[in-house]
Order: sequence, then C-alpha cells, then structure tokens
Amino acid sequence: MREDFLKKVTEQKKSDIRLARRRRSEQSLRRDAEYRRDRRPFIDRLTPGDTRDTHIIAEIKRASPSKGNIRRHLDPAELAAAYERGGASAVSVLTETHWFNGGVGDLQAARSAIGLPVLRKDFIFDAYQIYESAVISADAVLLIVALLSPKQLEEYLAICESIGLDALVEVHSPADMETVKKSRARLIGINNRNLRTLETDIRIAIDMAKDLPPGQTPVAASGIRTRSDIEKNRNSGIYDFLIGEHLVLANDPEEFLRTLIK
Repeated sequence: MREDFLKKVTEQKKSDIRLARRRRSEQSLRRDAEYRRDRRPFIDRLTPGDTRDTHIIAEIKRASPSKGNIRRHLDPAELAAAYERGGASAVSVLTETHWFNGGVGDLQAARSAIGLPVLRKDFIFDAYQIYESAVISADAVLLIVALLSPKQLEEYLAICESIGLDALVEVHSPADMETVKKSRARLIGINNRNLRTLETDIRIAIDMAKDLPPGQTPVAASGIRTRSDIEKNRNSGIYDFLIGEHLVLANDPEEFLRTLIK
C-alpha cells in the first residue's frame, strides 16, 4: 500500500500555514474577509431545480499526485473561459502547490475571466485557510471530512456562513458520511478516489448518495470520464459532478464539456 497521502499533505500544509502566519496574521485576514462584497453564489448554481439538468463543476489543475504533470503550462483564465462557454455551473481551482503545482494566482486569474462562482480546492484544516480563501476571492471552499473532527467541521461551516463563503464538504467512507449527515452541510462531494491510497471507483458515489437525507445534495467527484458515467450517476439521483483531469486533458475542453452536459 502507498504511504498515506493525506498524512503527507497535512504535515506539509502545517508547515505552509506556519510560514503564512509570519507574513500575515489571522486577525488581518479575518477583517478583510468580513468586508469582502464581491461574492458569487456557489451552492445556488448546483442545487437541482430540474432533474433534467446536469451541473458540472469544471476543474483547473496542472498536476496530480497519481498522474504527475497533467498540463503544466495551462492558462487558467483561458481554460476557465472555455468552461463557462461549454456550460459549466461553476469552476474549481487547485491551489495546492506541492503535489498539484497550483497556486492562488491560478484561482484569481480564472475568476477574473468569468462570471461563474469559483471553488478553492485545497487541503483545509485551519480557520486561517478559510479567511485566506475569502481574501483571495474564492466563492466556496472544499472541506474534507477525513481531515477534520466533527467539531471542526461545524466550526468551519459556521465560519464560512459568517463570511459568505459556500462549502463543498467531501466524504469518501461510511464513517465520513455519518459525520456529514449530522452536520449543517448542504453540498456533499462524494469522492470516488480514496485520498489515502489514491485508488478510484465510480460506484462509491452511486452507493453512498442513497444515504443522504433531504436537504443535502450529492456531488460525484473523481473518475467521471464519459456521458455514460454521468447517466449511471443520474439514475441514482446524482445530478452534480466535479470533473477535472479529463476536461483538462481534452483537446477541446469546451466541446467535451458540452457532450457531458447534453
């Protein structure tokens, strides 16, 4: 079995946050986050009003720990604009630097090029990162249940609510699902990839979505490659998807996105 990926990430991120705190205090970030006024609703773009619709969060990422470099020299503004033209409901941007080669600049460039809401996708386990996300102009953040205690999850969802950020709360295991069902989370990302081993199985979201109570909307993430994959999920009541690698690698991301949404 591969070394626990989440363990490696959290150790690195702890170091990154310590350095960030030396440059700017959490109090300063929080003040600016509270005064921000240019938020774009994220969850409202995804909650199904009509089950004939398919909603896709189209992701921008340069690399991944399982595949290495995917598209190192991509233009985040250009790709985000193609996603918007192709019918994406929102855009996700990897800002993790060590394994995904992303950065804050990618998120800001993408958001400045489009009118869609933008999700900051990173490994968040400190309130500092949530305030930072608002300050860099993210409209939503990813909260991974495997990184948080139930108490932290509730605390961070409350912080998001207080500063106008939406949250996509990610689960992978039945234990994660039990935690999130008891929370105030509204948008639940079911990751088909095990973040500890990096193995992927698209049946995970299909099986787990059945356990969500009314008021919590499932989003299938990882391993979605074709319209057939989307139809299998739709047949199980999943209408929202987060798709990254296969969009980034497409010769024509705009047209590929249209074929997924059709």
